[in-house]
Amino acid sequence: MRQFHLHLVSDATGETINSVARACVIQFDDVRPVEHFWNLVRTDRQLDMVLEGVQENRGLVMFTLVDEKLRRRLQDFCREVQVPCIPVLDPLINALAAFLGVESQRQPGRQHALDAEYFGRMDAMDFALAHDDGQSNWDLHEADVILMGVSRTSKTPTCIYLANRGIKAANIPIVPGCPMPPEIEKLTRPLIVGLTKDPDRLVQIRRNRLKLLNQNESSTYVDPEVVRAEVTDARRMFTRRGWPVIDVSRRSIEETAAEIMMLLARRQSGGLAPQTPPSPGPAQGPAA
Repeated sequence: MRQFHLHLVSDATGETINSVARACVIQFDDVRPVEHFWNLVRTDRQLDMVLEGVQENRGLVMFTLVDEKLRRRLQDFCREVQVPCIPVLDPLINALAAFLGVESQRQPGRQHALDAEYFGRMDAMDFALAHDDGQSNWDLHEADVILMGVSRTSKTPTCIYLANRGIKAANIPIVPGCPMPPEIEKLTRPLIVGLTKDPDRLVQIRRNRLKLLNQNESSTYVDPEVVRAEVTDARRMFTRRGWPVIDVSRRSIEETAAEIMMLLARRQSGGLAPQTPPSPGPAQGPAA
């Protein structure tokens, strides 16, 4: 395993450069960066600390500084000590400026401004927390997305991730012997998505969960046959109701959320028909 020092320098929170760096490093096998985070670098004194750190642990420098004076100091220093120095966002900002025919504002942290989008994300986060695990079903009609699935199919973390993108997401567990909330039958606005997972993988995850909680593992919660029946019944219900289904067995939370956002976009553009409540008739599907 090859190690190298990686300095991530940002004049804001560092979320952007951290994500970009990790997305790049993961493409290389058998390497591990020793990461040095330098966030909120907006003064000469703060930059002095960065330069001292680079001097002590020479390695690749990636930065997202917009102040021209600080940028020049950092680049000149890296050139002097002969370490690579990469302005991560420059190619994108320059391309946008050329395309739009306007200059960028060069203001640090503009993506974190307390604007309507920011408060929309906070509202979505509150909604996700209030509607986690089948809570507060009385206002489900306000949701953008409702996730359905048996226990341990990543419903909650997916909702939290979606909320961070400004999407109001609720989740409802499918529990054997428990009927679905009657409110589900009347919903037309939210996109309802079924999440499923490989039964064997699900049993393993549930067993690990019980161990963490110091609970008995002899319950039907981890019985392979019972779990397999849970997953099968849930999938049948999803199919019967016409809900899109996402298998999360080998998907990260980010990948699952990306698929859901794509479904939302298709629906908003007219490529995915709005969901309608099931027509009245005999009892529908397993107890859920």
